[in-house]
Amino acid sequence: MKRLQFWVGVAISVLFLWWALRELQLADVWAALRTARYAWLLPGVLVYFFGVWARTWRWHYMLRPFKQVPLRRLFPVVTIGYMGNNIYPLRAGEVIRSYVLKKKEGIPISGSLATVLVERIFDGLVMLLFVFVALPFTESIPNVYRNWVTGFSVAFLAALILFILLAARPALTRRLYDWTAQRLLPARLRPRFGDLFDRFMYGLASLRSGRDVLMIFATSVVVWLAETVKYWFVMHAFDFEVSFLVLMLMNGIVNLFTSLPAAPGYVGTFDAPGIEILEVVGGVNRQVATAYTLVLHAALWLPITALGAYYFYRERLRWSDFEQANREVSGQ
Repeated sequence: MKRLQFWVGVAISVLFLWWALRELQLADVWAALRTARYAWLLPGVLVYFFGVWARTWRWHYMLRPFKQVPLRRLFPVVTIGYMGNNIYPLRAGEVIRSYVLKKKEGIPISGSLATVLVERIFDGLVMLLFVFVALPFTESIPNVYRNWVTGFSVAFLAALILFILLAARPALTRRLYDWTAQRLLPARLRPRFGDLFDRFMYGLASLRSGRDVLMIFATSVVVWLAETVKYWFVMHAFDFEVSFLVLMLMNGIVNLFTSLPAAPGYVGTFDAPGIEILEVVGGVNRQVATAYTLVLHAALWLPITALGAYYFYRERLRWSDFEQANREVSGQ
């Protein structure tokens, strides 16, 4: 199944790359790359790492029901997760960071993965917020994206409502689980799956408080605004200018599309929508938009992947730990 998912992701990346690179004048793209003012990438990288720190704080906040993990110990785990997402398919970094957290802090993988799922839901909602905030002040997004945005909106809102309902009524949820388990699971497996279910529900504890939900949402906005500021800094390396709202729209769209299966590093699913938004909504020359998007993608990928690799080796982890993490998730 995982092999099939991998090749489906590769096929989707190839399709999006074809879409992104069609009818390009490669000489003009190279000229834009050659003349770019790359010093602008430095402040962009710095503000991006501020966003990573904010993401670390958010996870720290959500993990409080399990354990108070200091930010200085949690930050390396988050960067290792970024590295895993960037070089492995199927967002393997989310599993590996939960695995590393268990090794370092003793927090169950099923519980921390529940917090990761909540993070992803809030990230998706903030991306949709960026799209809807920017739309009244920009030209409409291309028709090809309208149905996608509608679909993402329904999916993320439904997931958030479901998780909040599960967290708000833990006793009822447990009774529903027990009723289902008695009918579908062999008796010998019920204790193990029941334990996993309890840990998962414990990971949803932050959704039981309106204050916590608001705090997670506000931090998510800070995280993604910081990334949009990076888009703005990188834009100054090239000879075009669009409003910050267009960059918010681009950030929202491309990160919604990176939720789709793709080759490692979100190849294609990041690039094609970004180029299209800049060209159609921002009025940017397609060759320049392509050069900018490729540089932005590299600037988002390389620094955090390098830092994650540093922490990965500092923690004396091995590549086989990725497989071990998957095995523990399947059979813990």
